[in-house]
Amino acid sequence: MASTNTQSNSSGYSAELDQAERASRDEITALQTGRMAWTLAHAYDNVPHYKKAFDEAGVKPADFRQLSDLKNFPFTVKTDLRDNYPFNMFAVPREKLVRIHASSGTTGKPIVVGYTQADIDMWADVMARSIRAAGGRSGMIIHNAYGYGLFTGGLGVHYGAEKLGCTVVPVSGGMTERQVQLINDFRPDIITVTPSYMLAILDEFKRQGLDPRKSSLKIGIFGAEPWTNAMRAEIEQSFDMDATDIYGLSEVIGPGVAQECIETKDGLHIWEDHFYPEVIDPETGTVLPDGEKGELVFTSLTKQAFPIIRYRTRDLTRLLPGTARPGMRRMEKVTGRSDDMIILRGVNVFPTQIEEVLLGTDWCGGHFIIELTREGRMDEMTVVAEARPEHWDESGLVEHTERVTAYIKNTIGITARIRAVPPETLERSLGKAKRVFDKRPKD
Repeated sequence: MASTNTQSNSSGYSAELDQAERASRDEITALQTGRMAWTLAHAYDNVPHYKKAFDEAGVKPADFRQLSDLKNFPFTVKTDLRDNYPFNMFAVPREKLVRIHASSGTTGKPIVVGYTQADIDMWADVMARSIRAAGGRSGMIIHNAYGYGLFTGGLGVHYGAEKLGCTVVPVSGGMTERQVQLINDFRPDIITVTPSYMLAILDEFKRQGLDPRKSSLKIGIFGAEPWTNAMRAEIEQSFDMDATDIYGLSEVIGPGVAQECIETKDGLHIWEDHFYPEVIDPETGTVLPDGEKGELVFTSLTKQAFPIIRYRTRDLTRLLPGTARPGMRRMEKVTGRSDDMIILRGVNVFPTQIEEVLLGTDWCGGHFIIELTREGRMDEMTVVAEARPEHWDESGLVEHTERVTAYIKNTIGITARIRAVPPETLERSLGKAKRVFDKRPKD
């Protein structure tokens, strides 16, 4: 949809809402139906994997007539993308690509995604929209501490911020001491970074004897990993800022698929004119009605180079009606992933549940890891939690950890050992935090 606004900044991107953000639910549905029909035909005609998958499922693009028909089309999973490494999922000739991104490939072949110039322009648009929804405006300085390079985070934010008319500081990840120096010297309004690394930046402020509440930061846009409202409260209170959630993944576009609005902070509005969401039962694949929690699935609606059909994200959430953007549905804050869920003695546990408990204490600063071991036939969980400097007693905070153990037992229903360690003990993550270390035998 083209913008109908008359006032724009020097970049040509309006500081007001896009036409799609103003649209009614019926208008969004009609737009999605037309774009979905194009996407299914585009994927079927140009990507051998999708032609084969559709044929095996007994469906053709012409079988799609309304959005409810999408349930008849097959899912796409991560192994499909790895099996077609590197370029076989592209729907345009390689020469039409202007950029390639890829995952780290630490668990196998990397996921490779590509973009035409139109894809890059769309990505910049939804990222500019996301930054604006978080409270960003033309002329603000953005301290961008997401990783650059093959990771989509840094460049995704970068192009969107420039589109909105912001000044970008492309600091990327790492060099925490320098991060704090640049925040103090350049006085940015906005920081974009993973929430776990924001805690490392907070620690560095305190190490240098600086009051984070006196920093220039007014807005934080945090994503790339699940985080809790308890961590939001910790960051907001520590920095005197508004902390908002952003959602994205490389397979769909990168950051900018959905964004929490600063007015409400009640879940992330999905930019449904470009990305169609479903929530399914992760066991059966059945599409669930809005309001029920399950696994998030996305289909792209406007991507040229790398269309994605019913991609299983493994993220767990539910769809809710729009609020700040009434025509766009919201997704609840992601609480975990169906594939990083811990099953301990028959109980399902997510790292975010442990995080919320720890951040409810006075003594833990939010840095922790979970170790899974097996003693005899029984699985055991140990939570190694780093103490704040002002609370560390040199002897393990036994009384405090025992209270946390009892609380987890009474609320989550599992027995977990809590072990407090001194400040600066745990390795700091420069990107997504690795929380779970599974040391159980693989037999």
